[in-house]
Amino acid sequence: MTIGDVFWSGVGFAYPDGPTAVDGLTLSVEAGEVVLVVGQSGSGKSTFLRTVNGLVPHSSGGRFRGEVIVSGRSTSHHRPRDLADVVGFVHQVPEAHFVVDHVEHDIAFALENLGFDATTMRRRVEEVLDALAVAHLRHRSPATLSGGERQRCAIAGALVAAPAVLVLDEPTSMLDPQGADDVLNAVRRLNDDLGTTVIMAEHRLERAAPLADRAMVLESGRVTSDGTPSLVLPPLPGAPPVTRLAAVLGWPEAPLTVRDARRALRSAGRPTWAASAPGSIGSTDPSGSSGSSGSSDGTGLARLPGSGPDSPSPPAPGEVVVRVRGLSVSHGPRPVLHNVDLDLHRGEIVAVLGRNGAGKTTLLRATAGALKPTSGSVEATVPVAHVPQEPDSLLAADTVADEIATTLRLLRRRDPAAVQHWLQALRLEDLAHRHPRSLSVGQRQRVAIAAVAVGDAPVLVLDEPTRGIDAPSLDALEAALVQHRDRGGTVLVATHDVELAARVATRVIVLGDGEMVAEGPARTVLAGSLFAPQVLRVLPPYLTVAEVAAARANPSVQPAPGRP
Repeated sequence: MTIGDVFWSGVGFAYPDGPTAVDGLTLSVEAGEVVLVVGQSGSGKSTFLRTVNGLVPHSSGGRFRGEVIVSGRSTSHHRPRDLADVVGFVHQVPEAHFVVDHVEHDIAFALENLGFDATTMRRRVEEVLDALAVAHLRHRSPATLSGGERQRCAIAGALVAAPAVLVLDEPTSMLDPQGADDVLNAVRRLNDDLGTTVIMAEHRLERAAPLADRAMVLESGRVTSDGTPSLVLPPLPGAPPVTRLAAVLGWPEAPLTVRDARRALRSAGRPTWAASAPGSIGSTDPSGSSGSSGSSDGTGLARLPGSGPDSPSPPAPGEVVVRVRGLSVSHGPRPVLHNVDLDLHRGEIVAVLGRNGAGKTTLLRATAGALKPTSGSVEATVPVAHVPQEPDSLLAADTVADEIATTLRLLRRRDPAAVQHWLQALRLEDLAHRHPRSLSVGQRQRVAIAAVAVGDAPVLVLDEPTRGIDAPSLDALEAALVQHRDRGGTVLVATHDVELAARVATRVIVLGDGEMVAEGPARTVLAGSLFAPQVLRVLPPYLTVAEVAAARANPSVQPAPGRP
């Protein structure tokens, strides 16, 4: 057996008093392979990954059968600490990694336990600090970092020992686009240069697909599809936008990357019905044809075919319901927000973008009244409800249904229909009688959103609500947000998902170092971004696959200016 090989033989596992999470798996991963594990929330991905270093069953309890062999060692006879020299593991929840209240020392902790000498430790720590662009955080406490910064530091702690097998559970779920690129590039270098075996679960397939040699789909703890990413991923609901674009345009092969999609467009030629967008990012026509022109929306972009008669443009935003003026916030001596002005109107969805540590979470907490400003003011004329980045901080009841009903009890209301509505709206009906903390991260995220939204506050403030959420659940969440907006509600959402912003946001603001560096209609701001949605980078000026499909069906349909 080669160092880095992993074998599962008849592996099954069920949590104590819980359903079967892994069901009779027999498979192997060869040394040096990069395997992408995909599946819906609750499909068993995290449990499967935890079998690699023995966290399942040694740290989980439950009923385990079969055998897992990693680099010649059986996890039945070797506990996680006995496999730490060959397996690096990154949890879905980065907070679980930190044992030292100092980033640099925490990253070095694993090397100390493995007996590395001081010179090697210093070199290794410097290498991962640079690779993941977190050197500026070396002297910080993990408790003072943003969620994305903590995630990058946790990954650095796993990479520092250069393990033979690296296991990553949703490694980019809280990262900004540049941070995600840094992490995946570091993983690629480990694989290319050292032959590290990588087993990674990820819902954001547009990020992970280019890295993978192999993709594996889990459903109810069983592998239902296993093969090359180009064959396994295209049929999935969460396939990359460029893959779904290929289906709409009738290309013979499904690309997984923007580069491959541009190549396919050059071969097929730009559709004659497609509008053009001079001056937008990626606006050069790969086919050499100018295409048909759209009408101006006054922003320099064409007015685009919209979503069709069944999905009319939303009404114009109404009166201001939250007014933020001169907002500044400091955490101790460290300034986080500087003199931010922001108005939130009825009937709009505002997406807040920006790199990790830019101040997004602080802005949301201050807007929701959960954080006192250092200076400036926040005035709300209607109730504001806030869903924080960590859903577990909201979960205290014994069942999902009771968790949602608790909000109504606190508001002195009894409304079983409202509880049922949110169970249905966020695809939680089958989980209604489960304990919230027995669920996957993505499922707990939906429970937390439902438990807040059921109170029917006019303004919803959501911090990274798509963390760990699969594609069907993301569709359900988007539909719920759009419905809230169309009823005259307001949504302020911090996200690193530019695809989400392209689909639902009426307005986008970008934070940088605590200052608002861009604000405007979603189309205008996203078209000016280096991290624009995939479709925009391939077939500008379209933002989404739905937009392209609508344009292909009826080029005369025009959306409201600035709207996705």
